[in-house]
Amino acid sequence: MNAAAGRISTSGAKVPRLRWPILWTVVVTALLYSGSHAHLERYITPQRGVGYWLGIVGGSMMLLLLVYSARKRVAWLRWLGSIPAWFQFHMVLGVVGPVLVLFHCNFRFGAANSNVALICMLLVAGSGVVGRYIYTRLHARMDGHEDTLEQLKAVGDRLRTQATSLSFLPGLLDGVDRVEKRWIEPPSALVMRFPHLLVGGPRLAIARWMVRREIKSAVAHARLRGSPLIVQHAEGIAAVANNYSRRRLEAGRRMAEYQMYARLFSLWHVLHIPLFFMLLIAGIVHVIAINVY
Repeated sequence: MNAAAGRISTSGAKVPRLRWPILWTVVVTALLYSGSHAHLERYITPQRGVGYWLGIVGGSMMLLLLVYSARKRVAWLRWLGSIPAWFQFHMVLGVVGPVLVLFHCNFRFGAANSNVALICMLLVAGSGVVGRYIYTRLHARMDGHEDTLEQLKAVGDRLRTQATSLSFLPGLLDGVDRVEKRWIEPPSALVMRFPHLLVGGPRLAIARWMVRREIKSAVAHARLRGSPLIVQHAEGIAAVANNYSRRRLEAGRRMAEYQMYARLFSLWHVLHIPLFFMLLIAGIVHVIAINVY
């Protein structure tokens, strides 16, 4: 019994780390809030001086976003650095560049060509934030390793094979199967999968509660039958069963989420790339219009 519990409960220890994304979000939000309420037109003019160069630097940063795409697709550019490093740099540029442009335009709309460029930039930046969220959900960590769909499936299969250690509770595994199918597995209709994804946390909580109830009921029935093993080790049996079911439901939820987020990420690419090229064209037209006319 103790050996089974050890096999099921083993997991990598979580090392505390500073939440840099949270700190980064707070800093950027504070800058945007202060800039939008600071009456920047008193100090910054888009046509000259600091305001002009904020636009140049911000626009150049957004042009550099293309380097990440080139680094992923062109093998001989490996001398520029690793793809993960460029991905991090890509995300920083995708935030800092638009922030500088917003300060460049004083958080205000202007001429028609600049408005088109600004709206395109905001759409691309917003799309990037959504893409970053989807990416983090695809690569969230389990037991200290980045997930792939194959790894998640392996976790789920391993937990199911460990269920043999719980065979002394007849009907319990069938109950876990029923709960998992009802509350964890995504619906067959594609249109219902996104709402299912949004309420994954509450669904998991309900599934865990129902499974704990199933375990209590199974242990109680086994006690009534007078099984010496159950009576002697009731607490340990319940702990092993709860630990197994918790990890199994979590693995099932993660597999369902992974598949849905992978589909969303594919759809996001279809939208994000055309938006970026719209921004590129609008930005070039804006620069030409400002400097020529």
